Parts: sequence; C-alpha cells; structure tokens
Amino acid sequence: MTDVAGLRGLSLWHAVGRNRRDRPALEGALDVDLAIIGGGFSGLSTALHSAEKGISVAVLEAEIIAWGATGRNAGFVVPNFAKRDPDDIIAQLGPERGERLVDFAAGSADLVFDLIKRHGIECDAVQNGWIQPAHSQAALEKTRSRTEQWARRGRPTVALDRRAVEELTGVRGYVGGWMDRSGGVLNPVEYARGLADAAENAGARLFEHTRVTSIDRTGDGWVLKTASGSVRARKVLIATNAYGGPLNRTLERTYFPLKIFQIATAPLPREYRTRLLPGGQGVGDTRRNLFTFRFDAENRLITGGMHSFGPGAEARVPQAIWRRLAKHLDLPEIPPLEYSWSGMAAVEPDFLPRLVDLGPGLIASFACNGRGIAMTTSMGKVLADWADGAKQDLPLPFAPPSPIPFHSLMRHAPNMLLPLSMLRDRLDEAG
Repeated sequence: MTDVAGLRGLSLWHAVGRNRRDRPALEGALDVDLAIIGGGFSGLSTALHSAEKGISVAVLEAEIIAWGATGRNAGFVVPNFAKRDPDDIIAQLGPERGERLVDFAAGSADLVFDLIKRHGIECDAVQNGWIQPAHSQAALEKTRSRTEQWARRGRPTVALDRRAVEELTGVRGYVGGWMDRSGGVLNPVEYARGLADAAENAGARLFEHTRVTSIDRTGDGWVLKTASGSVRARKVLIATNAYGGPLNRTLERTYFPLKIFQIATAPLPREYRTRLLPGGQGVGDTRRNLFTFRFDAENRLITGGMHSFGPGAEARVPQAIWRRLAKHLDLPEIPPLEYSWSGMAAVEPDFLPRLVDLGPGLIASFACNGRGIAMTTSMGKVLADWADGAKQDLPLPFAPPSPIPFHSLMRHAPNMLLPLSMLRDRLDEAG
C-alpha cells in the first residue's frame, strides 16, 4: 500500500496526475482588484470567472494547487445539499432566498462539466449520474421525497426501486434510492489544474508556495503580506476551507473540521465492470456512516470513511475501510489496497454553503459539507459577481462570523458520535 498521506499530504490524484506544472512564489509587491487566498476549487473558480469579467486577480496558495481538500476528496460531482432538501431550505430562508440557493445548487454539476468542455480540461470526467441508495425503509421514504422535490424544479432525477439500484450499482441489499443524472465523477486534481490554467489564460496570476501571514486594512482596501512579498487588493477572498490555520482564528470556530480518509485499490479486472457500476456513476448511500464508491479511469475502486478517536488511525482506518468495501460489494477477492490518504472538510452546522463577512471587501467562503466539487465551482461564479460589485443579490447566506458555542469541545462531535451513528445504521437495517 502506498501511504500518500505521508508524502506531503498528497493523494492518488496527485500520484497519477499528468498536468502538473510549477508556479512561482510571489516576489515583491503587487496591486490587484481581487486577492484570493487558497488554490482550491473555490479560489480557482472565482479567479477564472473574475478574470473573465476583466477583474485583475492574484491567487496565493501556501503549498501547491489542489493541495488541500480539493486534491484529497474522492472526485464526486454532486448537485445537491448534504442532509438538506429544497423544501426545508425554503422554509428556513423564505421563498425568495431559499429558491435562489436551491437554484444555485441545482445547476452546479452542469457548470462543472460545462467548464471542462469549454476549456478542454482533461480530467477523466464522466457525467452519467450520481446515485444515492437507501439502506432502510425510512431512508427510502426520504429519497422519494427528495427525488420529487428536485424533479419539481426541472432536475433530471429518477426514483429507483430495489432492482434498479442493484442493476446500476451491482450491490445487493438496498431497498431503493434515487439518481440525479447531472452528477458524475472526475479526477479532482486534474480538474483543479485545468481551472488554474484557464484562469491564467484569462489573465489571473497564480502563485504557489506563498503563505499569507497577515491581512491588514489600509485605506479603501487590504494589504496581504507573505514571506517574500505583499499584495494590495480592493477585495480579498479567503478560500482555504478547513485549511486556514492561524490566518483567522474566528473563522476556525464557525465550522466542524471533519477528517475523512480515502482509499484506492489496485485496478480491478475489466470483467468486474459488467456487475459493478457498468455506467460509471458515483455512489453515496443514506447511512449516517456514509458508504461511497466509484471507479477511476484505471479501474481502481475508490471509497472513504470517517474514524472514531484512537491511536494509529492513519494505518488502522484505511484497512477498516478496505474490509468494508469488500463486504458491501460482495467481492470474494478484493484487490490489494494501493493508495490511502486523508483530508479535512469544513462542515457547517446547518449543512449549507455560506459567505462570512469579515469586513469591507473581505469575506471567507465555505461550501463543502461533503459536496465540494460542484458547490465550490458554483460558488466561484457567485463570488466573481461579488468581486464585480454585487452583494445584496447573491444567492448565498452572507453574514458576520457566528462561532459555534463550546467549539473546542463540539469540534470533535462528528468523530465522537461515529460509533453511535454506526449502531443506528445497523438498527435501521434490522428494522
């Protein structure tokens, strides 16, 4: 097994990537309209869409493009909300704001695949759908309602019975589910690198190995300092997600940092694909202890999971996820575990994307919640509108930071509650 998590935090996608090119660190002083901290999906999509509007942009990445969560996920493109459905979002935010946020998510996967086509990004993209199988009757009822709510808004959703789920996924035991045909899978690192190239072609300037050490208000803008330079900008976007570190301690207390492990097997023989995901979709089921799987372009099986607290997680958890994969997919001879890696996701208490107002022309964006690729790409288009002067008409919640009470303790809740979640999943299936 290759523990790529031990190699500067890189993933399978970095190991197999083809389109890597070095970018310089910032040297000296720079003056731009928009400075973006973070070279992941949010930052790169914002840079691309802003540069296309004629806005001067600088992206400052502390490591390399796609080093954080952007390069450590499983490559699912999912155009909906984790744990939230359109009707309850509208009930929470009101008809106007709620519908606009739902529309924002609805077209997010289509935006991803449109950008891939428009800019000729080679990232093994397949837009054949995203499937959510239901692990219990109660979960099935929720998926039926979810399917209907998105279908009402013109989305290409379809309800699946037990037989349809088995035919599409090759997995027995689910009671049904649903599919959004606009979803899909891709190589996230290659996609991010393609966005970076497209942003530069549009006029944005990208810098790697450029860690921002301070952000200070000056006149009608901001000054960002790094080890070897500085940037003066009219507006600043912090797009670091859960990797902001000491840049803004208040932001750290507004989300739950969730550590996710991912693994990839050695390539499977091609004949396995006559049963398992013959259409090339991605799968993420309804369990609280979520089970996901997909294939990459080389026929590796990819899946992931969380872990409860305990020593030796970096070695122990990948093996547990590997065994779980063999069990759920009924594989008598599962290929050896070839790659393992981990990454941090930022989860908001209400599982919705949001913009955090940190001062005049200074915001942070959070859009993952387990739906990173589609949501962050779509967020970049919205943020370009913000950079161009819009604010009141943005479809995303926009407010000052709201720290989570008792965050130092509550930040561990997702991991601490995992054993209980696993027990509840078993009870659901037994019932």
